[in-house]
Amino acid sequence: MELEIKLQEAVIKSIEALYGQKVKVDQLSLQKTKKEFEGHYTLVVFPFLKISKKNPEQTALEIGEWLVNNTVEIDRFNVIKGFLNLSVATACWLDLLNGIHATEDYGIRNADADSPLVMIEYSSPNTNKPLHLGHIRNNLLGFALSEVLKANGNKVVKTNIVNDRGIHICKSMLAWQKWGDGETPESSGKKGDHLVGDYYVLFDKQYKAELAELQAKGLSKEEAEAQSSLMAEARNMLRLWEAGDEDTVSLWKKMNSWVYAGFDETYKRLGVNFDKIYYESQTYLDGKETVLDGLQKNIFFKEEDGSVWADLTAEGLDRKLLLRSDGTSVYMTQDIGTAKLRFDDYPINKMVYVVGNEQNYHFQVLSILLDKLGFEFGKGLVHFSYGMVELPEGKMKSREGTVVDADDLIDEMIGTARETSAELGKLDGISEDEANNISRIVGMGALKYFILKVDPKKNMTFNPKESIDFNGNTGPFIQYTYARIQSVLRKATEQGLVMPATLQANIPLSVKEESLVQQVADYAAVVKQAGDEYNPALIANYIYDLVKEYNQFYHDYTILKEENADLKNFRLILSEDVARVVKSGMALLGIEVPERM
Repeated sequence: MELEIKLQEAVIKSIEALYGQKVKVDQLSLQKTKKEFEGHYTLVVFPFLKISKKNPEQTALEIGEWLVNNTVEIDRFNVIKGFLNLSVATACWLDLLNGIHATEDYGIRNADADSPLVMIEYSSPNTNKPLHLGHIRNNLLGFALSEVLKANGNKVVKTNIVNDRGIHICKSMLAWQKWGDGETPESSGKKGDHLVGDYYVLFDKQYKAELAELQAKGLSKEEAEAQSSLMAEARNMLRLWEAGDEDTVSLWKKMNSWVYAGFDETYKRLGVNFDKIYYESQTYLDGKETVLDGLQKNIFFKEEDGSVWADLTAEGLDRKLLLRSDGTSVYMTQDIGTAKLRFDDYPINKMVYVVGNEQNYHFQVLSILLDKLGFEFGKGLVHFSYGMVELPEGKMKSREGTVVDADDLIDEMIGTARETSAELGKLDGISEDEANNISRIVGMGALKYFILKVDPKKNMTFNPKESIDFNGNTGPFIQYTYARIQSVLRKATEQGLVMPATLQANIPLSVKEESLVQQVADYAAVVKQAGDEYNPALIANYIYDLVKEYNQFYHDYTILKEENADLKNFRLILSEDVARVVKSGMALLGIEVPERM
């Protein structure tokens, strides 16, 4: 923030003037003053005691007096032990608000021709089941991270890698072939991804029944698994697919097309999108070629059984399998192939993978392998590792059909938002279409905000009931405050009030009002920090704190009934800028805010 830079420069000048020594910016500890003390910024003076050769209180007193006498920014101060609490002059806050008000996209830096290109991979679904709650967290984090990095001046390409091949895909296909009786999304009235997911669950059910039958005949669990005819059929189907068998490939294409149509619908409802989608069926062969090329260049080595490995013991890791003895690829090989294709398609400066923390080791290895293979982004690869999401009832399992389906959860959120809004009278006097739209905005806002306000690294429990609350740290609370501000601004327009382009410099402000301007101004620094730390939760919680502060201000001060015209204009402009920052910050999280509520 520009004001903080000015204060840092002034402190450096004060120390040089008082004690004859120049200090560097990184030696300064200038923080926002804690709420229980008077002041806006607090300077820790302990690092300067060797220079001043005086005690903490005396040093703080001298620096404070110098700043009051020699700068326009500081008009008073107080000292508590070694802490110098500085109060910024009201005119500076008004000047700062004028600057924010004149900046349309305050806090946002747009990319230019020389900006680095960051590619972000998120979603990564399997085509044997619909998206579930875990995918929701992944998609929301991936989209929000993309928007935050864009707001920090990066060019961003959002990509998705679809896991559309492998034994798990064949399980759904085989179950449909054996027991589907020609069922389609049209004939069943089900979304395509749900239909295919049902057959994945059915395969598991039949497989377990077969194992139980074999074990009842005296076989051990391992022997039963080895003798399973159903699993043997699934493996054979995979071999046929890899051999390009026409009927198998045709069935695979048909069922995948059902799933993609279903995915697209869910993505649209979640408000996420991609610039480029890759498919494992198209990347695994490139991975194989790249690994074999690495073998020729002695980057990798071959065992006697024909399997290909990477030796990472020099890096403090173990050996990593890249191609099985029968020549088939593993996940690592597919990721190498996908990376090669992406690098061919785009001049990537930074590659970010949004994948759960159970894959931490995988991406540590991938980074080393890509670097060894000569991919420029390999060493700087970022694994945006996030924790698991559960419901209050506990963990979910896809094979057993106990996952929380993304579409069902979205429907539940919108339905609950409608009920809650109606109970609170927030849908009174509006049309059915508007009520539906507000319910959608509030329901999706509640879902997204509840997930995104949590530090991505942490495991979390998603509680639908808690998330739709018009009080507390929730999406609806923030959305309602935004709508409240819009209502105030509409009333001002109806009263014929025209706000000036700039505010007068001599308006008397309260401590609360100065604090709120300071909080609005912090937005730019928070956006930057969220980008530097890959943490959208910083923006979510900043917006909540800002809204909480604004609501206290709204409760304590009149706006439209204020008799001092200059003060009324200040409060209206401050309200408008709070709303603009709320809308901007929520948009970075992929959350809409309603104009009325």
